[in-house]
Amino acid sequence: MQTQVLVVDDEKAITRLIAYHLEREGYKTNCVHDGETACRLLRSEDYDLMILDLMLPGMSGWDVLRDARQRGNSIPVIILSARGDEVDKVAGLELGADDYVTKPFSTRELVARVRAHLRRKNAKAGGALVTTPLELGNLVINGAKREVTVAGKPIALTTKEFDLLYHLAQSPGHVFSRENLLQSVWGYDFEGDTRTVDVHVSRIRQKIDPVLDLPEGDSAIQTVRGIGYRLSTKPLGRE
Repeated sequence: MQTQVLVVDDEKAITRLIAYHLEREGYKTNCVHDGETACRLLRSEDYDLMILDLMLPGMSGWDVLRDARQRGNSIPVIILSARGDEVDKVAGLELGADDYVTKPFSTRELVARVRAHLRRKNAKAGGALVTTPLELGNLVINGAKREVTVAGKPIALTTKEFDLLYHLAQSPGHVFSRENLLQSVWGYDFEGDTRTVDVHVSRIRQKIDPVLDLPEGDSAIQTVRGIGYRLSTKPLGRE
């Protein structure tokens, strides 16, 4: 079945440009120009990826993304916005976006990012994760079911949060640079925004560290200054 991409932007010239380049890559595109239509399509159709503008007439891109995630839709989402402030990027990623591209943008880079996210999505669908759960004390990561539990309590992670934690957990103690994590988890083979990694690490910490009941200042994911991150080798949450 042909890969389908939903493009949501109120500027028709931009949607035509994106559609042209994506269709040259063999992707099928559906372009819409308001949030309400995007939400309706996401509820009734199966798309492989969405490119989403934030400033839409009526229902905003923020609301479209929030609605999709609250409904359990894990479609990869690339935000495409003229709002380039870091606070907007962080807010978008925290809301559940997988990526954030600022206008004006390079169509070549956007297509590369689309390709990277779809490659990761297809790899997961093809059973790229091992079936044996990874156990680190009270932290258990089940790759086959894509589930995380801490002391038996289910932890709800977004798609990219799970992928990042799973990648770190396969090599506890190993230090991964932010650039390496971008390439391995997001599939980027070009220079990306390492802030994306920092935001996702922060979100994972907020969800699992309180349940692990770690000492103040400690975290399951440790920061290695000037380099990146590693997962603690301690038996997490176990006395």
